[in-house]
Amino acid sequence: MKKFIVPFAIAILLAAIIIAIILTQRAIIRNEAAKTEVSVFFGNTIMNPQTEDCKLVYPVKREVKKTLQVARAAIEELLKGPTEEEKSQGYITGINKGVEIQKISIEDGIIKVDFNDKLEEGIGGSCLVSMIMSQIVTTLKQFPTVEDVIVSIDGRTEDILQP
Repeated sequence: MKKFIVPFAIAILLAAIIIAIILTQRAIIRNEAAKTEVSVFFGNTIMNPQTEDCKLVYPVKREVKKTLQVARAAIEELLKGPTEEEKSQGYITGINKGVEIQKISIEDGIIKVDFNDKLEEGIGGSCLVSMIMSQIVTTLKQFPTVEDVIVSIDGRTEDILQP
C-alpha cells in the first residue's frame, strides 16, 4: 500500500503544477486581450524641422487597458509625454509636466476636457500654444464620436493658453 502512496502523491503534485501553468497562461492571454491601442500626437523635430508649422503633430501608438473611457486613457498617455525612444526619434511635446485631467465628458459629439493650471504655467509664444492645442484636439478627434473639443483650465474656457 505504501508503495502506491508516493507515486500517487507525485502524480497529484504534477497534475496540480500543470493545471497552475495552464491557468496562468490563460490569465496572461486575458490580460493581453484586455488592452487597446490609441494614438497620441506629438510634434516632431525631424518631420517638421525648425517647427515650420507649429500645429503639425504626428501619431505615436500607445497600448492602454481596455476601458469605456478610452478618450481619458488617450489624454493620460499624451500627458506622459514622449518616451525616451520616441524622443530619440524627434518627438516633442509642448505640454508641461504635472498637467492633470480634472474632468472629462462627452455629449452630442462635443468632448469637454478640463485641466489643472499646470497646462498654462509658463506658456509663452503662439507657436507653443498652437502645438499644445493641436496635440490635445488631434488626440481626442481620433475617436469617431468626437466632433468638437472644448479645452478648459480650472473650469475657464476664456483667456486660456494665451501666448
